[in-house]
Amino acid sequence: MSMRSVADHRRIVDALLAPALARRAATDPEVRAISDASVVGRVLAESLASRDPLPPFDNSQMDGYAVRAADLAGASASAPVELPIGRTTAAGDAPIVHLPGTASPVMTGAAIPIGADAVVPIERADPARFTVLSRAGDPDPTGTVRFASAPPRGEFVRAAGSDLPAASPLLPAGTRLTPARIGLLASAGVAEVAVRPRPRILLVTTGDEVVDPGAALEPGRIRDANTPMLAAALREAGAEVTAVRVPDRPEALRALLAEQADAHELLVTSGGISMGAFEVVREALAGAGVDFTGIAMQPGGPQGAGLLRPEPGGASRPAAGIPALCFPGNPVSSWLSAEMFLLPALRAAAGRTASLPVEQRELAHALDSPAAKHQVRRGWIDAQGRVHVTAPGSHLLADLAAAEILAHVPVGVEHLDAGDTIEVWRLDV
Repeated sequence: MSMRSVADHRRIVDALLAPALARRAATDPEVRAISDASVVGRVLAESLASRDPLPPFDNSQMDGYAVRAADLAGASASAPVELPIGRTTAAGDAPIVHLPGTASPVMTGAAIPIGADAVVPIERADPARFTVLSRAGDPDPTGTVRFASAPPRGEFVRAAGSDLPAASPLLPAGTRLTPARIGLLASAGVAEVAVRPRPRILLVTTGDEVVDPGAALEPGRIRDANTPMLAAALREAGAEVTAVRVPDRPEALRALLAEQADAHELLVTSGGISMGAFEVVREALAGAGVDFTGIAMQPGGPQGAGLLRPEPGGASRPAAGIPALCFPGNPVSSWLSAEMFLLPALRAAAGRTASLPVEQRELAHALDSPAAKHQVRRGWIDAQGRVHVTAPGSHLLADLAAAEILAHVPVGVEHLDAGDTIEVWRLDV
């Protein structure tokens, strides 16, 4: 196989994915209730405006007394002002009318009594506790309270619309819905949102040796790590995934694609593409628009990419124009291929930062790398901020699970010493 650079392969994959992702994003939006757990991470298809002001009414920022600031003019420690206690307002109560010359107990979030223009926190009152609480419908309040300072008008009052006036823009189309943004929509009276459809990915894992994760292992068999691992990565990046495992028979893969590929924007396969004698994906898709080549990357060298098209001779195949990405079968290689070539595009389509955070760090120890390969090593960062890397094997799934970073050694670099700088992608932030 000819060797293609990582950068060239990424450009090829991006060009394959862009039209399919754009077409999917342009289809009719889906309407979801903001209370639907699945709405988190979805991308708005339409811009939204607030239905009501936020907050919707003047309310108290503190537990204390609502007053007219003018009634406490001149109050000081040596000459406190004493006011009769008025009616109490708790959160959820309708606004009451404030009587001039009184101090009305008010709780955090409660409506400011009509006519009051400031709140004195309870800890600034004398006594610094509520002695009389009489809500609407209760007997008339009695007692007094003293104040040793005068608040400015508006102190500890959250004015209606101070966060957002009515009809204010809330979130533009293309915004990813986070928990905080969902809270904003709820507070502004938005109960449902139109979201962009997620790209649909058909994930196919191959291998006669592969069994379900919960199955007992017979000689020569391994448990299927790739299907749950890749499906989780794709879903986390914003895709809708249909995961299928097929045996090592080209006709089985062709039949699956003929039946299901048209219902998806992208085909992703794992395994069956290297130079062995039983490479089912290569056998099934060679000549159907998928180019299999070697990438100057370790692990993850074998790759396939292209647009599926009908086979000559009229064989049953999925319709032309479905992008296919074919990854190696070793778990680390398969996951790393997704991270290097596919997940950034999915994250961008989902309104997220496409790439992992990149840093330059000092190596804690020397390492060697094949000069002709872009080597990606798993590792961690010690308490001094230095990078440690593990062995480069493509089967070391425990190392990947424990990894905090991906360390990148570019083509042309055969050796790095302790103290040299290396590029790392953060997995732990």
